[in-house]
Amino acid sequence: MKKFLNEFKEFIMRGNVLDLAVAVLVGAAFQSIVTSLTDNIISPVIGLFTRMNFDQLSVQIPYTDVIIKYGAFITSVINFLIMALIIFLIVKVINKIMTFGRKKEEQTQEETTKECPYCKSEISIEATRCPHCTSKLEGYNGQD
Repeated sequence: MKKFLNEFKEFIMRGNVLDLAVAVLVGAAFQSIVTSLTDNIISPVIGLFTRMNFDQLSVQIPYTDVIIKYGAFITSVINFLIMALIIFLIVKVINKIMTFGRKKEEQTQEETTKECPYCKSEISIEATRCPHCTSKLEGYNGQD
């Protein structure tokens, strides 16, 4: 049992599990903000056109007690679309930041070295002769 508890503790203390737990908590808090936005701002604005609270839109099936609350469903769909849009934008910004960092590193490396066309060794970009195979490269002026 002690080995099991140690394995469980090691699993929980991994960075990605803790990051996931934080992300779930922040996501839940953010969802309440989006729900408030939809319930308190978007639904009343849409309600101006329907002349009632948008969440309260419903239809009762005749001769039964069944009520279909389609307004609440549409509000949930709007919540989902807002959350999906925000997540998309966050992921897009993060990907752009990650790509920007990689491009800058690649440019720095490309500016300092090049490949010898004869032996395929990595050499200085300023070299006019390859130090590995001694081949004459572009820019060679004939002086040794």
